[in-house]
This record gives sequence, structure tokens and C-alpha cells, in this order.
Amino acid sequence: MKNRKFLVYTLVATILYALFVVLYFKEPKIFKFFNNKLTDYMFMVRGKIPTTDNIIIVDIDEKSLYHFGQWPWSRNIMAKIIQNLTDAGVAAIGLDIVFAERDRTSPSLIFKKFHLNVKNAPDYDKIFIETIQNSPSILGYEFQLENSNFLREGDIDIPAIIIEKHKPKNLNPFITAKGVVLNFKELQESAYSSGFFNSIPDEDGIIRKVPLLIRYKEQLYPSLSLELLRALIGSNTIIVNYSDLGIMNLQIGDFKIPTDRLGRFIINFRGPKKSFKYLSAVDIYNNNFDKNLLKNKIVLIGTTSAGLFDLKSTPFESVFPGVEVHANIIDNILQGDFLTYPYWIDTANLVILFILIFTTIYLLGYSPFWISPVILLISTNLFLFTAYYLLFTKGIIIDIFLPLLAIFISALFAIFLDYILEIKQEDLIKAKFASKVSKEVMEDILKHLDENTLAAKKREITILFSDIRNFTKISETLKDAKLVIEFLNRYMNPMTNIIIDYHGTVDKYIGDAIMAYWNAPREVENHTVLAVEASLKQLYKVKELNEEFKKDKKFQHLAKKFEEYNLPVLDIGIGLNRGEAVVGEMGSTKRSDYTAIGDSVNLASRLESLCKYYNSKLNISNFVKEKLDEEKYIFRFLDLVTVKGKNEPVEIWQIIDYNTEYLNLIDMERETVLKELKEYHKAIKLYKKAKFKEALKIFEELNRNPNKTNNKIYDIYIERCSEYIKNPPKNFNGVFVHTTKG
Repeated sequence: MKNRKFLVYTLVATILYALFVVLYFKEPKIFKFFNNKLTDYMFMVRGKIPTTDNIIIVDIDEKSLYHFGQWPWSRNIMAKIIQNLTDAGVAAIGLDIVFAERDRTSPSLIFKKFHLNVKNAPDYDKIFIETIQNSPSILGYEFQLENSNFLREGDIDIPAIIIEKHKPKNLNPFITAKGVVLNFKELQESAYSSGFFNSIPDEDGIIRKVPLLIRYKEQLYPSLSLELLRALIGSNTIIVNYSDLGIMNLQIGDFKIPTDRLGRFIINFRGPKKSFKYLSAVDIYNNNFDKNLLKNKIVLIGTTSAGLFDLKSTPFESVFPGVEVHANIIDNILQGDFLTYPYWIDTANLVILFILIFTTIYLLGYSPFWISPVILLISTNLFLFTAYYLLFTKGIIIDIFLPLLAIFISALFAIFLDYILEIKQEDLIKAKFASKVSKEVMEDILKHLDENTLAAKKREITILFSDIRNFTKISETLKDAKLVIEFLNRYMNPMTNIIIDYHGTVDKYIGDAIMAYWNAPREVENHTVLAVEASLKQLYKVKELNEEFKKDKKFQHLAKKFEEYNLPVLDIGIGLNRGEAVVGEMGSTKRSDYTAIGDSVNLASRLESLCKYYNSKLNISNFVKEKLDEEKYIFRFLDLVTVKGKNEPVEIWQIIDYNTEYLNLIDMERETVLKELKEYHKAIKLYKKAKFKEALKIFEELNRNPNKTNNKIYDIYIERCSEYIKNPPKNFNGVFVHTTKG
């Protein structure tokens, strides 16, 4: 009997192991996602670790932007910053910036443009070039990695010689660039060297690995971090060492830098942002810094300003300065505490799976029922401790999620399935949805628990994203954290109630943003119409809240401050999209939530972020518009675009207000607005037919109207028409490509 039991357990364990071996090599995206998240969590548990103190970041921060004005600055400003750093005796300067165009503010250029013969007029570009030539600077540039209609080409001259050793035939693991955005020619040629600053996130948008070399025009070129290190060492050669499976490491002088098989460097992040020493660019410009602090240090010049769009997501946080990614890479190499996938890692991962599956099944199969949770807890924590130890002590990255899944699946086959299903489902539903859906929806969910309401499924839903405009400025003005929280609560409470009143589900709060959707978890009739009604009610409520903030003594200072900027205290943008998404219970084995994912959700987020671009408050897709009664609302066509992350063009429309005699949201008479929109849509039709001159004439006439309903849309189309008139596009289809999120 015992032998038979042993054979059954062995057979089950063998089948499970074979299944997990297949899963390991197939590596489903969802497994990779969870594995990355678990590794990220280990970074959070480890926390911040010391740096070498050899790297300083000069920050183009909000303080500097306030002092010098909007970016880009005049090149004489950058020249002085570089010169002051050089005078301080820095070892090297890396610029996480590209100067693709000449300085249009240069006096010599301005005088030349107006045919004025002014002797000795300053040429800011020339000053900047001379400063770069006499400084230990490495310029930055960016490769274009995807095909587009606006690919740039250029020749890159670097002093490094890159040698590929023992490269297998027909193997090209490196990323290949399609184009390159270089510094303007004279500047690019004047520098000692340069390196690219592309950082490519994983599919979940988080930076974990970065390419150190990219192939362009059959040649390999180093990243900014790698080129800085090479220049400091004084080595002329970068060696790429191959194995039969791919790249093993890069070698510069005595430094051996391990990479994955595709030549990507795995970053051992030191901690959250500001783990390195930061100095404000304006302080460097004004020589208001300790020169001894910078002597013989590596300086990276970049930005933390959200408005300059060089913010990344890392395992530590979702908003992380791109320049500090380079700092982490250099610090990793200097300290030598690398994270690696050794060439034998596949074998090790498969051995770990074998041990965990067989051990779990045997232990649980031959142990009393009551001790099973203890065994699971010990085995899970022992494995996690081992993975943590290998990651941060030995620098070895092993698979985490699949072994954990193997433990739990093995447990399911060794104990009663009912054991993991004995939970109070009704209490779980109430706890999860009490503050997210209306009471009616809650009761409906509880009535239909047997229909597997929470299971992941595809469903057509309407998705809402909303976000407070200028929230950073609001926080800075209020200063007191309690007031900031009170301000958010005063806004979030009515917005949430409106969504719930219109039978929507609040998915999550993301800082000052809200994500919600309709038609899940239970079906809601006319969900798109309800979402639009809720959105307009939110905009009306925002107007009421602004009046309340003006009267509330705690927020009167904020109101006066925003009156100086000619802005309302509270201003939001809303994006609505309708489409199919996967909705259901998602997450890890320890923490999960009911949510929605998919392209339709991403598009709704993009529509919200584009409110700022189009100066609109409520952006909808054509998928939403086609479900609405066009007589009930006033619409403005905004654009036909492909947004970042999408290939198919989408129509973007703005809902201005209800179709009433007076439009409260913009304080204008209906007939005045309709007259303007009639001319505007006439111009749009001409624009779509590539009749740019005729369209431009109408757009310019509308733009001269002091009472126009949108202060930015005409500028957008005037600029496009003017450009297309100068450079007529081939096969124009009216589609505009958004390469950023907003």
C-alpha cells in the first residue's frame, strides 16, 4: 500500500514537473510579469544601499527652470554650467540631453536672420562648442528603434574600438536602431565622444535592464554610461565576449561587465530617486556650490522635471529620473556588485523546480492534514529567502514566480481542493467592493456568486480616467500635507459618489487620478451613456468646488495664487473609451484585486493625458461617440491619431457640454459655439482632404476670434497645415502620430 501511494505521488510529481518544464521554456508573458514584480518587491524589502559617492547629478530641476525659463535654454547658459564644472576639476561630464537643433536665441543668428551687420555678435553655439571641446564631456544622443515616417540618419564618430570575440554565425542579439537623433553636426563633431541614452522598459513599463551597445548601420555603439566609463579608464577597446547561447559579458580594461544574452545590463538599483547626490543646475551656473565636492567626480547632467518627460518607472517607484538610471549603471560597474543570469541558470532553475515539486508533494502527502499550512509556509519562505540571498549576496537572478507556483500547485494535488476554497466569499466581495460600486450592484454580485463573477473574462466596458491639472503646483502652494490630503478628499469624495451613482465601478486611485469603468463586474445597460453623464456631472461639480474653495479660508491663499495664473483652482481632464478588456480578479497569490486590463484601458488613459495637449476637459474616442445621442451633446472633432502604444488610428472627440441654450462649462451661448464649430469642422474636412491652404485660412480666421472656445486647437492645426504646405506629405491620410503619452 505504501509503495502504491509512493508511486502515485511520484507519477503526479513527474507529470507536474514535465508541465512546469514546458511552462519554463514557453515563459508566458503573465508569468514573466509576476516574476518581475516579485523581484521588484525584493528590491523594496532590501531598501536603499550606499553608493560609491563618485557620481554627482546636476539637475535641470524646477528651481532652475523657474530661474532660466522654459527648456531649452540658451547655449551660453549650458556653456557656463559645463565650464564651471570643468573648473571644479570633475573627472567626466555625461549629458543626458541631446542638442539636435541650433540655438535660435543666439544673437548672431538673430541679426543674420534680419540681415543686420553687427560685428562681434555672440554666437552661443560657438561658445558652447568651444566649452565642450575644452571639457571632459561625453555628449548624449538617442537612437530611433522603431520604423516611422520621421527617421533621422547620421554618422557617429567615437574613439572606441568594439571587438566581438567568438561570435557564433548568424547570431545578432543586439538591438538594431532604425535611425538616430544626434546633436547638431558641429557640436557632435567637436566632442571627444558620445553615447546613446536609450533605456528600454519591460512590457510593464518598468526599467530593469538597459542595452549597453546598440547596432546601427552594421556598427556597434556604446551607451552614455559605458562610454563615460571607457573614457575614464582610458581604454580604446570594448570587447564583447560570446558563448554559444549569446553574449556573456563586455570587457573594458580590467572591468568585466556581465550582461544577459542580448547584451542588456541588469541594474542593481541603489534605491529610490535621490539615492545619489543632486545639485541644481542654477547653483552650478551661479558657482554656488562646494568645488571640493565635485573634484574628480563623474557628473551627469539631466532632469527631474516632469515637464521635460525624462521620468521612468523602476522597481522602487513609478516616477524616477532617467539620468539617475545612468548613475546606477556606472555605480554598479564601479562597485562590481552585478546582477547576472549565469550561463548555467536554466539548469539551476529546472533543478529548483524538481526539488520543490517532489519535496512538496512527498511532505504534504505523508504529513497530517493540520501541519500542511506550516509546511507550505516554511517551504515558501525558505525558497524566498534563498532567492533573496542569491540576488543580493551572490548577484544571481533565479526564477521566482514559477517555483512559487509549483509549490502551490503541488500542494493542490497533495491535499483536498476544498481546503483552499473554504473562505467566506460573501465577506470577501463586500470587503473588496464596498467602496467601489453602488449598493444595487453589490447586491447583484452577491446573488450571482455561483456564476463565478470575479473570474477573469473578456467584456466590453466603458473606461474612465481623470486627473487633476497642476496638482504639483497645488501641493507646493498648500505646503501643509494635511491640507493637501483634505483638498484631495474634498475632490475625491464627490467624484467617487458620482461614479457610483451612475452605476460605475471605481478601480483605483492613482495619486490625484481616478480610474473607473462601467459594465463590470455586473452588466450595466447603456453603460457608455452613463459614463458620459457621470463625466459631465463631475465637470459641473468641479465648478461648484472651485466656488467653495474661494470661500473656504483654508484654501483662499490657493485660490488667490491660481487667480494670478488666470487658472481655476481645480481643473481636471477626463478620458473615456469603450472597448473589450479583460476584467476580473488579478494579482499574486498573496495580494490581488478586481481590475480591468487591455488596450481599451490603455487608450482611455492616453485620451485623458491628451486633454492637456488639446486644451480639452473631456476627450472621448469614436467608440464612445457612436453610442451617444448626437442631439444631446455638443461635440468637437479633435484629431485622427495613433497614440503611443497603438497602431490603428482612433478618432478623438471633445464633449464640450450638453446641447442647451447656454453652455455652463464654458460660459457661452449655444448659437455662438455652434457657429464657431461649423466653420471649424469645415476646415477639418479640408485638412483631411489635404487642402491645407484652404484649411489654414479658416483656422487662422477662427484663431483671431477673442471669444473662441478652445485656445490651443487652432494653433495645433495652423502649425500642421503650415508644415504640410512647406513639406507636402505623401499619401496623406489625416492621421497624426502621438509618440508620447500626452
